[in-house]
Amino acid sequence: MGDGPDRGDAPGRQGRSLPVMGQGSGARSGDPHGAPPGSRPVDADRAAASRHPREAPALPGVRHVVAVSSGKGGVGKSTVATNLAAAWADMGLRVGLLDADVYGPDIPTMFGVHDRPRMADDQVIPLEAHGVKLMSIGFLVEEETPAIWRGPIIMGIVRQFLQQVRWGDLDFLVVDLPPGTGDAQLSLVQLVEVRGGVFVTTPQDVAVGGVLKGIRMFQKLEIPVLGLVENMSGFVCPDCGARHDVFGAGGGEKLAASIDVPFLGAVPLGVAVREEGDRGMPTVLGRPDAPEAVALRAVAEAVRERAEALEAETEGS
Repeated sequence: MGDGPDRGDAPGRQGRSLPVMGQGSGARSGDPHGAPPGSRPVDADRAAASRHPREAPALPGVRHVVAVSSGKGGVGKSTVATNLAAAWADMGLRVGLLDADVYGPDIPTMFGVHDRPRMADDQVIPLEAHGVKLMSIGFLVEEETPAIWRGPIIMGIVRQFLQQVRWGDLDFLVVDLPPGTGDAQLSLVQLVEVRGGVFVTTPQDVAVGGVLKGIRMFQKLEIPVLGLVENMSGFVCPDCGARHDVFGAGGGEKLAASIDVPFLGAVPLGVAVREEGDRGMPTVLGRPDAPEAVALRAVAEAVRERAEALEAETEGS
Protein backbone atom coordinates (compact mmCIF):
# COMPACT_ATOMS: atom_id res chain seq x y z
CA MET A 1 0.00 0.00 0.00
CA GLY A 2 2.32 2.69 -1.21
CA ASP A 3 5.28 1.33 0.77
CA GLY A 4 7.21 -0.09 -2.13
CA PRO A 5 7.38 -0.35 -5.92
CA ASP A 6 4.82 -2.06 -8.12
CA ARG A 7 5.12 -5.81 -7.83
CA GLY A 8 4.45 -8.72 -10.12
CA ASP A 9 2.58 -11.90 -9.28
CA ALA A 10 4.41 -14.34 -7.03
CA PRO A 11 4.89 -17.92 -8.15
CA GLY A 12 2.94 -20.33 -5.97
CA ARG A 13 4.42 -23.22 -4.08
CA GLN A 14 3.45 -25.48 -6.99
CA GLY A 15 4.47 -22.92 -9.62
CA ARG A 16 1.07 -21.23 -9.85
CA SER A 17 0.44 -17.49 -9.62
CA LEU A 18 -1.12 -16.01 -6.55
CA PRO A 19 -4.67 -14.76 -6.96
CA VAL A 20 -4.86 -10.99 -7.23
CA MET A 21 -7.20 -9.35 -4.72
CA GLY A 22 -8.33 -5.91 -5.83
CA GLN A 23 -5.75 -3.39 -7.02
CA GLY A 24 -2.07 -4.21 -7.18
CA SER A 25 -0.30 -7.51 -7.58
CA GLY A 26 1.14 -10.25 -5.46
CA ALA A 27 4.53 -10.25 -3.83
CA ARG A 28 7.52 -11.37 -5.82
CA SER A 29 9.40 -14.04 -3.90
CA GLY A 30 12.53 -11.88 -4.03
CA ASP A 31 10.72 -8.71 -2.91
CA PRO A 32 12.22 -7.62 0.45
CA HIS A 33 8.86 -6.22 1.55
CA GLY A 34 6.98 -9.41 0.74
CA ALA A 35 3.87 -7.34 -0.05
CA PRO A 36 0.67 -9.36 -0.38
CA PRO A 37 -1.80 -9.15 -3.26
CA GLY A 38 -3.68 -5.86 -3.52
CA SER A 39 -1.53 -3.84 -1.15
CA ARG A 40 -1.95 -0.33 -2.62
CA PRO A 41 -3.82 2.41 -0.76
CA VAL A 42 -7.48 3.02 -1.58
CA ASP A 43 -9.92 5.71 -0.54
CA ALA A 44 -11.93 3.19 1.47
CA ASP A 45 -8.97 2.53 3.76
CA ARG A 46 -8.44 6.23 4.40
CA ALA A 47 -12.12 6.66 5.25
CA ALA A 48 -12.11 3.65 7.56
CA ALA A 49 -8.99 4.88 9.36
CA SER A 50 -10.89 7.94 10.57
CA ARG A 51 -14.06 6.05 11.52
CA HIS A 52 -15.11 5.30 15.08
CA PRO A 53 -15.81 1.57 15.51
CA ARG A 54 -19.43 2.22 16.52
CA GLU A 55 -19.96 3.58 12.98
CA ALA A 56 -18.47 0.52 11.25
CA PRO A 57 -20.87 -1.21 8.85
CA ALA A 58 -22.08 -4.77 9.25
CA LEU A 59 -20.51 -7.36 6.97
CA PRO A 60 -23.23 -8.38 4.48
CA GLY A 61 -24.55 -11.89 5.06
CA VAL A 62 -22.66 -12.38 8.34
CA ARG A 63 -24.67 -12.49 11.55
CA HIS A 64 -21.81 -12.29 14.07
CA VAL A 65 -18.18 -11.23 13.64
CA VAL A 66 -16.24 -12.48 16.68
CA ALA A 67 -12.61 -11.48 17.22
CA VAL A 68 -10.23 -13.74 19.13
CA SER A 69 -7.29 -11.87 20.66
CA SER A 70 -4.54 -12.10 23.26
CA GLY A 71 -2.02 -9.87 24.97
CA LYS A 72 1.00 -11.94 23.96
CA GLY A 73 1.90 -14.81 21.69
CA GLY A 74 2.12 -18.44 22.72
CA VAL A 75 -1.01 -18.57 24.86
CA GLY A 76 -3.10 -20.66 22.46
CA LYS A 77 -5.15 -17.91 20.82
CA SER A 78 -5.23 -19.65 17.42
CA THR A 79 -6.09 -22.94 19.12
CA VAL A 80 -9.13 -21.29 20.71
CA ALA A 81 -10.13 -19.63 17.41
CA THR A 82 -9.79 -22.92 15.54
CA ASN A 83 -11.87 -24.87 18.02
CA LEU A 84 -14.55 -22.18 18.34
CA ALA A 85 -15.06 -22.31 14.58
CA ALA A 86 -14.96 -26.11 14.38
CA ALA A 87 -17.32 -26.56 17.34
CA TRP A 88 -19.89 -24.16 15.87
CA ALA A 89 -19.69 -25.85 12.47
CA ASP A 90 -20.19 -29.20 14.19
CA MET A 91 -23.34 -27.75 15.80
CA GLY A 92 -24.71 -27.10 12.32
CA LEU A 93 -23.92 -23.38 12.17
CA ARG A 94 -22.48 -21.66 9.10
CA VAL A 95 -18.97 -20.58 10.04
CA GLY A 96 -15.98 -18.82 8.52
CA LEU A 97 -12.52 -18.25 9.98
CA LEU A 98 -10.45 -15.26 8.89
CA ASP A 99 -6.79 -15.54 9.90
CA ALA A 100 -5.76 -11.92 10.47
CA ASP A 101 -2.55 -12.92 12.25
CA VAL A 102 -0.52 -11.93 9.19
CA TYR A 103 2.84 -12.20 10.98
CA GLY A 104 2.27 -15.74 12.21
CA PRO A 105 -0.59 -17.43 10.33
CA ASP A 106 -1.21 -20.78 12.05
CA ILE A 107 -4.69 -21.54 10.75
CA PRO A 108 -3.52 -23.42 7.60
CA THR A 109 -1.56 -25.86 9.77
CA MET A 110 -4.30 -26.25 12.35
CA PHE A 111 -6.85 -27.12 9.68
CA GLY A 112 -4.44 -29.15 7.57
CA VAL A 113 -5.03 -27.02 4.46
CA HIS A 114 -2.17 -25.79 2.28
CA ASP A 115 -3.83 -25.20 -1.09
CA ARG A 116 -4.28 -21.82 -2.73
CA PRO A 117 -7.69 -20.19 -3.10
CA ARG A 118 -9.16 -19.70 -6.56
CA MET A 119 -10.73 -16.59 -8.04
CA ALA A 120 -14.26 -16.22 -9.42
CA ASP A 121 -15.76 -12.94 -10.66
CA ASP A 122 -12.94 -10.90 -9.06
CA GLN A 123 -13.57 -12.50 -5.67
CA VAL A 124 -11.53 -15.03 -3.73
CA ILE A 125 -13.29 -18.29 -2.95
CA PRO A 126 -12.32 -19.33 0.58
CA LEU A 127 -10.96 -22.79 1.16
CA GLU A 128 -12.97 -25.10 3.38
CA ALA A 129 -12.14 -27.77 5.96
CA HIS A 130 -14.22 -29.47 8.65
CA GLY A 131 -17.23 -27.40 7.58
CA VAL A 132 -15.43 -24.06 8.09
CA LYS A 133 -14.66 -21.54 5.33
CA LEU A 134 -11.05 -20.39 5.65
CA MET A 135 -8.94 -17.46 4.54
CA SER A 136 -5.34 -16.79 5.60
CA ILE A 137 -2.31 -14.95 4.31
CA GLY A 138 -0.65 -18.33 4.77
CA PHE A 139 -2.53 -19.51 1.68
CA LEU A 140 -1.14 -16.65 -0.42
CA VAL A 141 2.55 -16.26 0.40
CA GLU A 142 5.33 -18.77 0.43
CA GLU A 143 5.81 -20.41 3.81
CA GLU A 144 9.31 -19.07 4.36
CA THR A 145 8.52 -15.48 3.30
CA PRO A 146 8.72 -13.04 6.25
CA ALA A 147 5.94 -10.49 6.68
CA ILE A 148 7.62 -7.07 6.73
CA TRP A 149 4.61 -4.81 6.38
CA ARG A 150 3.66 -1.39 7.72
CA GLY A 151 0.32 -0.47 9.24
CA PRO A 152 -1.44 0.69 6.03
CA ILE A 153 -0.63 -2.62 4.35
CA ILE A 154 -2.13 -4.50 7.31
CA MET A 155 -5.37 -2.52 6.96
CA GLY A 156 -5.41 -3.34 3.25
CA ILE A 157 -5.05 -7.05 3.93
CA VAL A 158 -7.81 -7.06 6.55
CA ARG A 159 -10.10 -5.05 4.25
CA GLN A 160 -9.58 -7.42 1.35
CA PHE A 161 -10.09 -10.50 3.50
CA LEU A 162 -13.38 -9.03 4.69
CA GLN A 163 -14.69 -7.52 1.47
CA GLN A 164 -13.13 -9.43 -1.42
CA VAL A 165 -13.54 -12.96 -0.11
CA ARG A 166 -16.84 -14.64 -0.97
CA TRP A 167 -17.88 -15.56 2.57
CA GLY A 168 -21.55 -15.97 1.72
CA ASP A 169 -24.13 -16.22 4.48
CA LEU A 170 -22.59 -17.05 7.85
CA ASP A 171 -23.80 -17.32 11.42
CA PHE A 172 -20.28 -16.62 12.72
CA LEU A 173 -17.12 -15.22 11.20
CA VAL A 174 -14.26 -15.85 13.63
CA VAL A 175 -11.30 -13.48 13.22
CA ASP A 176 -8.00 -14.74 14.62
CA LEU A 177 -6.09 -11.54 15.44
CA PRO A 178 -2.36 -11.22 16.08
CA PRO A 179 -1.28 -10.72 19.71
CA GLY A 180 -1.28 -7.27 21.23
CA THR A 181 -3.06 -4.02 20.45
CA GLY A 182 -1.83 -3.09 17.01
CA ASP A 183 -2.91 -2.25 13.48
CA ALA A 184 -4.87 -5.44 12.78
CA GLN A 185 -7.12 -4.97 15.82
CA LEU A 186 -7.84 -1.33 15.02
CA SER A 187 -8.34 -2.01 11.32
CA LEU A 188 -10.84 -4.79 11.98
CA VAL A 189 -13.10 -2.79 14.28
CA GLN A 190 -13.03 0.25 11.98
CA LEU A 191 -13.80 -1.76 8.84
CA VAL A 192 -16.66 -3.92 10.07
CA GLU A 193 -19.08 -4.19 12.97
CA VAL A 194 -17.65 -6.65 15.49
CA ARG A 195 -20.11 -8.42 17.77
CA GLY A 196 -17.44 -8.81 20.44
CA GLY A 197 -14.01 -10.03 21.43
CA VAL A 198 -12.91 -13.27 23.04
CA PHE A 199 -9.63 -12.89 24.93
CA VAL A 200 -7.19 -15.70 25.63
CA THR A 201 -4.58 -15.87 28.38
CA THR A 202 -2.64 -18.40 30.37
CA PRO A 203 -2.69 -18.21 34.19
CA GLN A 204 0.72 -16.59 34.73
CA ASP A 205 1.06 -12.89 35.50
CA VAL A 206 2.95 -11.92 32.33
CA ALA A 207 0.13 -13.21 30.12
CA VAL A 208 -2.65 -11.85 32.34
CA GLY A 209 -1.10 -8.38 32.34
CA GLY A 210 -0.88 -8.39 28.56
CA VAL A 211 -4.43 -9.53 27.97
CA LEU A 212 -5.73 -6.78 30.25
CA LYS A 213 -4.33 -4.21 27.81
CA GLY A 214 -6.18 -5.89 24.96
CA ILE A 215 -9.43 -5.89 26.91
CA ARG A 216 -8.98 -2.21 27.78
CA MET A 217 -8.42 -1.43 24.09
CA PHE A 218 -11.72 -3.05 23.13
CA GLN A 219 -13.53 -1.30 25.96
CA LYS A 220 -12.08 2.06 24.94
CA LEU A 221 -13.24 1.46 21.37
CA GLU A 222 -16.71 0.45 22.65
CA ILE A 223 -16.44 -3.12 21.35
CA PRO A 224 -18.18 -5.64 23.65
CA VAL A 225 -15.93 -8.10 25.46
CA LEU A 226 -17.63 -11.49 25.21
CA GLY A 227 -15.33 -12.98 27.80
CA LEU A 228 -11.97 -14.34 28.83
CA VAL A 229 -10.58 -17.86 28.36
CA GLU A 230 -7.83 -19.23 30.60
CA ASN A 231 -5.84 -21.65 28.47
CA MET A 232 -3.18 -24.15 29.66
CA SER A 233 -4.86 -24.15 33.04
CA GLY A 234 -3.16 -27.02 34.83
CA PHE A 235 -1.87 -30.36 33.63
CA VAL A 236 -3.25 -33.62 34.98
CA CYS A 237 -0.71 -36.44 34.74
CA PRO A 238 -2.30 -39.30 32.76
CA ASP A 239 -0.28 -41.88 34.73
CA CYS A 240 -0.68 -40.76 38.35
CA GLY A 241 -3.61 -38.35 38.16
CA ALA A 242 -1.72 -35.58 39.95
CA ARG A 243 -2.43 -32.01 38.85
CA HIS A 244 0.49 -29.72 38.06
CA ASP A 245 -0.09 -25.98 37.62
CA VAL A 246 2.74 -25.47 35.15
CA PHE A 247 1.78 -21.86 34.39
CA GLY A 248 0.24 -21.00 37.74
CA ALA A 249 -3.43 -21.19 38.62
CA GLY A 250 -6.50 -19.02 38.30
CA GLY A 251 -4.89 -15.86 36.93
CA GLY A 252 -7.39 -15.45 34.11
CA GLU A 253 -10.40 -16.18 36.27
CA LYS A 254 -9.25 -13.69 38.91
CA LEU A 255 -8.70 -11.01 36.27
CA ALA A 256 -12.15 -11.57 34.78
CA ALA A 257 -13.76 -11.21 38.20
CA SER A 258 -11.75 -8.08 39.05
CA ILE A 259 -12.80 -6.18 35.90
CA ASP A 260 -16.34 -7.57 35.63
CA VAL A 261 -15.72 -9.49 32.39
CA PRO A 262 -17.39 -12.88 31.82
CA PHE A 263 -15.11 -15.85 32.48
CA LEU A 264 -15.75 -18.30 29.65
CA GLY A 265 -13.86 -21.24 31.09
CA ALA A 266 -10.50 -22.85 31.77
CA VAL A 267 -8.90 -25.17 29.23
CA PRO A 268 -6.41 -27.67 30.70
CA LEU A 269 -2.95 -28.30 29.31
CA GLY A 270 -2.72 -31.66 27.57
CA VAL A 271 -1.30 -33.55 24.63
CA ALA A 272 -4.57 -33.76 22.67
CA VAL A 273 -4.40 -30.15 21.47
CA ARG A 274 -0.81 -30.55 20.29
CA GLU A 275 -1.34 -33.91 18.61
CA GLU A 276 -4.55 -32.94 16.84
CA GLY A 277 -3.19 -29.54 15.83
CA ASP A 278 -0.11 -31.13 14.28
CA ARG A 279 -2.27 -33.35 12.10
CA GLY A 280 -4.59 -30.54 11.03
CA MET A 281 -7.59 -31.56 13.09
CA PRO A 282 -9.37 -29.28 15.61
CA THR A 283 -9.34 -30.97 19.00
CA VAL A 284 -13.12 -30.76 19.45
CA LEU A 285 -13.47 -32.98 16.38
CA GLY A 286 -10.41 -35.22 16.52
CA ARG A 287 -10.45 -35.99 20.26
CA PRO A 288 -13.95 -34.96 21.44
CA ASP A 289 -13.71 -36.83 24.76
CA ALA A 290 -10.38 -35.29 25.80
CA PRO A 291 -10.64 -32.82 28.72
CA GLU A 292 -9.29 -30.04 26.49
CA ALA A 293 -11.96 -30.69 23.87
CA VAL A 294 -14.76 -30.79 26.44
CA ALA A 295 -13.58 -27.45 27.86
CA LEU A 296 -13.21 -25.86 24.40
CA ARG A 297 -16.70 -26.94 23.38
CA ALA A 298 -18.07 -25.43 26.60
CA VAL A 299 -16.28 -22.18 25.73
CA ALA A 300 -17.89 -22.25 22.26
CA GLU A 301 -21.32 -22.68 23.83
CA ALA A 302 -20.69 -19.80 26.24
CA VAL A 303 -19.50 -17.45 23.47
CA ARG A 304 -22.48 -18.35 21.32
CA GLU A 305 -24.87 -17.59 24.16
CA ARG A 306 -23.16 -14.25 24.86
CA ALA A 307 -23.20 -13.22 21.19
CA GLU A 308 -26.86 -14.10 20.78
CA ALA A 309 -27.77 -12.25 23.99
CA LEU A 310 -26.00 -9.13 22.72
CA GLU A 311 -27.80 -9.46 19.39
CA ALA A 312 -31.15 -9.62 21.20
CA GLU A 313 -30.25 -6.56 23.28
CA THR A 314 -29.28 -4.61 20.16
CA GLU A 315 -32.47 -5.52 18.32
CA GLY A 316 -34.56 -4.66 21.37
CA SER A 317 -33.00 -1.22 21.91
